[in-house]
Amino acid sequence: MLGKSLFCIMLAFALVIPAAARTTAKSASPRSGDAAPLAPTAAQEEAGMYLKQFLLERHYRKVVPGDSLSVEIFNRYIDILDGSRSYFLAREVDSLKQLYGKQLDDEFLSGKASAGFAIYNFFLGRAREKVRYMKAAAGTAPFSFTVPDTLDFDRKNDPWPADRKQLTGLWTKELKYQWLDLKSSGERPKGIRAQLSKNLTGRLNLLNRQKPEDAFHAYMSALTTSFDPHTSYFSPDEFENFQIDLSRSLEGIGARLQIENDYIVVNEVIAGGPAFKSRLLKKGDRIIGVGQGAASKIVDITGWRINDAVGLIRGKKGSVVRLKLLPASQGGRGPAKIIQLVRDRINLEEEAAGKQVLRVNGRKIGIITVPSFYLDFDARRRNDNNYNSTSRDVQRILGELNAEGVDGVILDLRDNGGGSLEEAVSVTGLFIPEGPVVQISSQSGNTSVLADKDPGVQYSGPLAVLVNRYSASASEIVAAAIQDYGRGVIIGERTFGKGTVQSLINLSELFSPGTGGPGLGQIKITMAKFYRISGGSTQHKGVVPDISMPSMIDTAIIGEDTYSSSLPWTTIRPSLYQATGQITPATIEQLKQKERVRSAANQQYQAYLRDLATLDRIRKKKGIVLQDAAFKSEAEVIKQIEKKWGTEREATKNVMNDVLLNESASVVVDLGGVQVHP
Repeated sequence: MLGKSLFCIMLAFALVIPAAARTTAKSASPRSGDAAPLAPTAAQEEAGMYLKQFLLERHYRKVVPGDSLSVEIFNRYIDILDGSRSYFLAREVDSLKQLYGKQLDDEFLSGKASAGFAIYNFFLGRAREKVRYMKAAAGTAPFSFTVPDTLDFDRKNDPWPADRKQLTGLWTKELKYQWLDLKSSGERPKGIRAQLSKNLTGRLNLLNRQKPEDAFHAYMSALTTSFDPHTSYFSPDEFENFQIDLSRSLEGIGARLQIENDYIVVNEVIAGGPAFKSRLLKKGDRIIGVGQGAASKIVDITGWRINDAVGLIRGKKGSVVRLKLLPASQGGRGPAKIIQLVRDRINLEEEAAGKQVLRVNGRKIGIITVPSFYLDFDARRRNDNNYNSTSRDVQRILGELNAEGVDGVILDLRDNGGGSLEEAVSVTGLFIPEGPVVQISSQSGNTSVLADKDPGVQYSGPLAVLVNRYSASASEIVAAAIQDYGRGVIIGERTFGKGTVQSLINLSELFSPGTGGPGLGQIKITMAKFYRISGGSTQHKGVVPDISMPSMIDTAIIGEDTYSSSLPWTTIRPSLYQATGQITPATIEQLKQKERVRSAANQQYQAYLRDLATLDRIRKKKGIVLQDAAFKSEAEVIKQIEKKWGTEREATKNVMNDVLLNESASVVVDLGGVQVHP
């Protein structure tokens, strides 16, 4: 009985679980091959003490430990373990909360993680039960796809199942979805049953190979993200992968990954890498399978440890990897798709700013695309005169565009997730006289100002900055400064809203130097906050465009405001600066009016908006009908829309295929007509 096994697990931690949480099914009882209950290591408890110290003393958010923090950690932990509401029963969550809901802050202060491990062991027992149930059903159960049945993908706000009938009903629906996915790829029933059995056997083996590191990571994620979503703990193994990613010399696909519930999720697509150049992989995509080479079988990685998944995806330059995805654009609906990438080495030269010239109504508009704010610190330190930097590249491009006599410039910061703060300030300085660019408020309450100190202006003509929901951090600093100075018009959609600064601290080096003991890992901690020179933060709200143009990004699931623990939008005293006055509220209103008239008559743009409305209607549906025709139809609609507007093809490098860039260029032409040049 799982109730009996769980009771034994709790005894191992000198804890007793409430009766309601012991009323689980016989099928979840320990079996031969099940791993022993996990327990925290001495190194993890030591790391917990230092994490407590840093979070309370150095984090930007001042938190007083107490019952409210304890409940917040508990709720977040349960969401991490069971965000799909498909493992726990409602009464079990209530019982766990009664037992641990006000205890976690005490363990946090003492550096302990016993309660976190006890909850995780309970989760593992239920996870094994779920997999065994699905495996048995996959082997014998008849499935009907003629009767309407719906699987809800977004259950994070739904109640937990009230009883076991509801719980196993969810498991059956998940299995039917997996069946339909394999069927859509051409598998026959016998092959489907065999593949499902293989996948589920692999998942059960993974559950039995769980380590203390897995439980500690999950629990620490709940603890650190209760302070803010960008504070996190890295175990020694995880930090090794993090360092490789930051070096950008990795031979792989060029993407940072994270784990969410049972899924490996794309957290960032690195500019200059294979994934970025292919435009086939997007932030938020779930990777559920990996295949080596062009023809090998896809290995199901649902439920894998992040390090194991990274090891499978990473590989030598020139080798082929195939990824099976649940695309973020589809909200997890419909059949999964398989993409193929050729692994390569990522370097700064490949992510450099680029230039194009677009002709609109007889005017030449220069396009400068900046995929990230990069700076080769090592080369500059070596006094290499040819070191790579965004500002140097943009300055060179502006010189070329000036020589070509362009009538306006668009700085395209779409999908730019940030990078070097120094480069963001320097790029802004190319368009404004000397003056402040961004304010930084530290954890201690002190405010510093980063300023452009060069009075020269590289380009003074009509300027627009194009942004979308993926424009974050350093991109938001540039867009905000250009907007505050009235130097250019911001076009697109509200930016991500990441206005915080993190520092990475090696716990072992600080507290156990030269001891030769086990590594304690690293903490990435939020210690400061960005503010605009006008006094408002870019945090949470992002930068609101002057002229709105929606992208195909699902803005409901992307952005700082989608995190429950994100720091709030606040204000400080404005910095001393002088706006240029070139872009005024009256100017913006004129541009908006011209854009409304022009876009209404633009058949291509109106077709784009209609397709976007169709996409949004599909996304707003919580679930998918588990029938053959319905399963395929919506996914096919999404696929055709994305293909039509170039979100999945290399041809987007041709500026003529970019409907938003074309429309933005028309705004810049308008801007040249209403702007008073200095």
